[in-house]
Amino acid sequence: MTGGADRNLDSVTEKPAPAPRAGPYGVQVVNTGPEHTFTLDEEALSALLLREDVRERAVVVISVAGAFRKGKSFLLDFFLRYMHHKYGAGGGGGDWLGAEDEPLQGFSWRGGSERDTTGILMWSEIFKATLENGEKVAIILLDTQGAFDSESTVRDCATVFALSTMLSSVQIYNLSQNIQEDDLQHLQLFTEYGRLALEDSGRTPFQRLQFLVRDWSFPYEAPYGAEGGQNILQRRLKVSDKQHPELQSLRKHITSCFSEIACFLMPHPGLKVATNPHFDGRLADIETEFKRALHQLVPMLLAPENLVPKLINGQKVKAKDLVQYFKSYMNIYKGNELPEPKSMLVATAEANNLTAVAEAKEVYTTLMEEVCGGAKPYLQTQLLEAEHARVRDKALHAFHSKRKMGGDEFSQSYCEQLTQDLEDHFQQFKAHNESKNIFKAARTPSVFFAIALFFYVLSGVFGLVGLYPIANLCNFAMGMALLTLVMWAYIRYSGEMREFGVTIDDTANVLWDNVMKPLYQTCLEKGMEHAAAAAAERALGPPTPTTPTPPANGKHKHL
Repeated sequence: MTGGADRNLDSVTEKPAPAPRAGPYGVQVVNTGPEHTFTLDEEALSALLLREDVRERAVVVISVAGAFRKGKSFLLDFFLRYMHHKYGAGGGGGDWLGAEDEPLQGFSWRGGSERDTTGILMWSEIFKATLENGEKVAIILLDTQGAFDSESTVRDCATVFALSTMLSSVQIYNLSQNIQEDDLQHLQLFTEYGRLALEDSGRTPFQRLQFLVRDWSFPYEAPYGAEGGQNILQRRLKVSDKQHPELQSLRKHITSCFSEIACFLMPHPGLKVATNPHFDGRLADIETEFKRALHQLVPMLLAPENLVPKLINGQKVKAKDLVQYFKSYMNIYKGNELPEPKSMLVATAEANNLTAVAEAKEVYTTLMEEVCGGAKPYLQTQLLEAEHARVRDKALHAFHSKRKMGGDEFSQSYCEQLTQDLEDHFQQFKAHNESKNIFKAARTPSVFFAIALFFYVLSGVFGLVGLYPIANLCNFAMGMALLTLVMWAYIRYSGEMREFGVTIDDTANVLWDNVMKPLYQTCLEKGMEHAAAAAAERALGPPTPTTPTPPANGKHKHL
């Protein structure tokens, strides 16, 4: 580093593995793998974002990205001090920077010229805050792997920067000494993605880009802080006719891809920070000018009135939705080639549609539980199907009413899959509802008892006429039916041999559907036909005899 919070030291030693800590710590949610790959730790991510106290809150995601050894983790630890003071239990009194002799703790950081952070880390303590409008949000801090070290490829750097920019509501671009042209060019991939997203939805794909220039050495040109940073930013992003068209295009894309762009100039923290190998973050060793700048920078980003909730396609993202976005974005980096910007757009649209699908399924499940949940009594099949159609329409309406990226054609496949999933869920609800029907629950014993009774009568008939071999066969069939009935009762009572019990139930259903029910319906229909004919005959009375009509000429024709 050129003197920022992470110090350049002549003697570099590897940092020993930290001992396990009981308190909050940086959780590795995106890990570096072999062959320059990245993997998502879904279990760790879900454990943080799906907690009951934060899963339904909108998220404010603040990420710091930039070149390695430029003090990103060091800066985030001051963010943590502010949030513990502002949003922690019992906080709010005194100076949030703390005591002069208090060591700096939080995200892992150290001096030296070798990288310390790899992948993407999320602070395990998610802070809860209330915005000025009364909305409750969750604040998430992300620390990213430094770019352009000796172990990372260009693709590695682009991957980490892309992920942090796409997932954060405030992306802090940590730079050293100045905003240079190559710093702007490193954003070119994301500006191209932004251009594609603008063509698709007409919205800016990213929210706030905060340039943070560390070790600013020209306060006589622009003073430290936000005002001086804005002056420098306007100069660097100014478009003029004298510039090459490529430079003009780059600047136009950057300004169009972020809804807000700001810059802050930070002074040098002091020689003790840069050169002392035993520096542990105590304020006493940091220059007053640097601490004064922290007093301005940190509340500018983290005070309740300045928090920026995460938006995608104009809609606020909840903590539970952020898990799906992490998964979708990570999927595009599984290959060995750097993805095209178009694939990033597709990944965003996919996550956006999957979130809408999940909400629609939740609507369907909630409403169907009210209709035929575990505590509800049996509902007639026709009524259940009518309720399913009504609830399904509400779920599809919830899906269509949520604004989605990718266009109607892209969303159509998700709508079709959602419809199929709802039908599958309905079959589960239907089976659960059928299990509450006491008559259907008694089908198996009724079928086998009827079989036993049938063969018992046949056995008696054949015995009366002297056909004893056939009577014995009927007795054997009756015994097998009774034995099966006893076995079924034992399985239901003990819970053992469940597969055999399912086979018995299936056999009973087949016999009922293909033999007994058709026979019963046929007999019932014939009986009703005879009864109807008899009733009609009684209603008409006995037939009246007819007198033959004489011929017209008055003569009878003799045969």
